[in-house]
Amino acid sequence: MKAERIGYLDDPFVLPCVGNDAYGPIPCGELALPLEAYQSSSSRLTLLQQRSPVVKGMMVEFAKHLANFAAASGKKHVVLLSSLDFGKWQKIDMSSGMQIYYVSSTNPDGRDDHCEQLGWEKLQEYNPAQRCWKYLSTLAEGNTKLESNLPFEDELEEEDYYPSLPFAALFSCLKAKGLKVTCLLCYCSEGDNIQDAFHLAEAACKLLGLNPHAFHGTESGSWVIPLSWQTVYGPPPDMSIF
Repeated sequence: MKAERIGYLDDPFVLPCVGNDAYGPIPCGELALPLEAYQSSSSRLTLLQQRSPVVKGMMVEFAKHLANFAAASGKKHVVLLSSLDFGKWQKIDMSSGMQIYYVSSTNPDGRDDHCEQLGWEKLQEYNPAQRCWKYLSTLAEGNTKLESNLPFEDELEEEDYYPSLPFAALFSCLKAKGLKVTCLLCYCSEGDNIQDAFHLAEAACKLLGLNPHAFHGTESGSWVIPLSWQTVYGPPPDMSIF
């Protein structure tokens, strides 16, 4: 999107990491850090990129920090992009390619008419009445009296998997701040997930009414990708061996 990096966010609950410029063809010495903010003036979007995981057990606190930041910045609509474990996919339907699932704060049950019109399905496993989703919502609203009722890890059931994921904590905390939140979710298997990333990026453009072809940054009209993606599975084979 040719978005401009406008700053870094410093959060005590995100593990530190550092690297050289991720996108430039020649390393220019601009450090890449765990949480970066980008601004796209032409699309009126602010983008946050998280490069490293959250400290174990501190996801809700991190989500509260991010929700406070978004609310204080005057944001009205937050779109969360996340992958899901392909092994947890119950009803696999590949007839129309990789399916996008969503969860929205528009209605209490997570449904959103706009997302339905775009051909996406609501994540069936989102059930605000389920114990872990309810507990997460309670924590997000600042009520910690039920903390002793959190199921222990060895007691977690299949239905507890989705509310245990990072996107669930972010969704709950942003929603508790009164922000409109839309989660776009894509099931991914282990391996090369570059096409999955493109799929989510295209879905985000579709949701926001943007034309991705207007800002594709290469001569071939494709997305600008980090240099590391070009050799994520090593260099191409030496053709002379064939």
